Amino acid sequence: MYFQHHKIVLVEADGNYVQPVVLDDIDIYSGESYSVLITTNQNPSMNYWVSLTVRGRHPATPPGLTILNYKPNTARPPTSPLPIHAAWDDYPHSKAIANKILALQGSPKPPTRYDRRIYLLNTQNKINGFTKWSINNVSLTLPSTPYLGSIKFGLKGAFDHQSPPENFSSEYDVMKPPSNPNSTVSSGVYILEFGKTIDVILQNANALNPNVSEIHPWHLHGHDFWVLGYGEGKFSEEKHSKILNLKNPPLRNTVVIFPYGWTAIRFVTDNPGVWAFHCHIEPHLHMGMGVIFAEGVERIKNIPQAAIGCGMTAKMVMNNSHT
Repeated sequence: MYFQHHKIVLVEADGNYVQPVVLDDIDIYSGESYSVLITTNQNPSMNYWVSLTVRGRHPATPPGLTILNYKPNTARPPTSPLPIHAAWDDYPHSKAIANKILALQGSPKPPTRYDRRIYLLNTQNKINGFTKWSINNVSLTLPSTPYLGSIKFGLKGAFDHQSPPENFSSEYDVMKPPSNPNSTVSSGVYILEFGKTIDVILQNANALNPNVSEIHPWHLHGHDFWVLGYGEGKFSEEKHSKILNLKNPPLRNTVVIFPYGWTAIRFVTDNPGVWAFHCHIEPHLHMGMGVIFAEGVERIKNIPQAAIGCGMTAKMVMNNSHT
């Protein structure tokens, strides 16, 4: 987003204060939210363009436009040319913005150590001839029975009880299409111990076609997390763990992984429930780009009937309604 001839001051991201940072423009990915300030200090006899264009994918539409109107001017279109945005694939520009977003002094800091670290390799694959997205070679398929009731009541057969993989082969080349494009489907769940510190390393890779890797905004339900850093290529435990930001990482609930890169986040399992962590581009979720985290489900006393009113738990709701 771009305000013609006006700087923007970013002050909040995903409901959390950040260090005020002056920007010429800002990327807003699906699921993200920001608060920005502008100062109306330009020529008051003129109006100015506010422009929005597509990032991370070649745009098939013209920029979205509105007018920053200086009263008492009429809301007439500005006489100046339309703004020129950074190229849709100018990833250094996007990364520079992301790396400037830091927590405001006094914000909660992350625990200095993690209890469990999960690596999630994001790839594009084929299943029964259809293009899917997979995480550690598993494409998420949501079951008909809600996870919360399935886990709370110990139902068997409601979802796949085999734990999803927490890592991927160290030999996987993230810069090339998968050597074996086939994948599998699962409704499995990562069961997380309550009150623990969890690291997730989101690792982006090449898609099915050569020289294609996309930006994906990942959103976590039920939590904020600290964004510890971004990097190029494949994450190295030995090299990259040393450069993660534990001093002032921003608290977010949505974060992007850049093409051929990694993003590291940290959160605490302090909210009992079953939570989706997924790409916020809706078709990508339905194509399998997501995982499920469950924590402290045994601590939940009463589950609203609306939350379990389908699948195998629907019978329980119906039986209870007749008693």
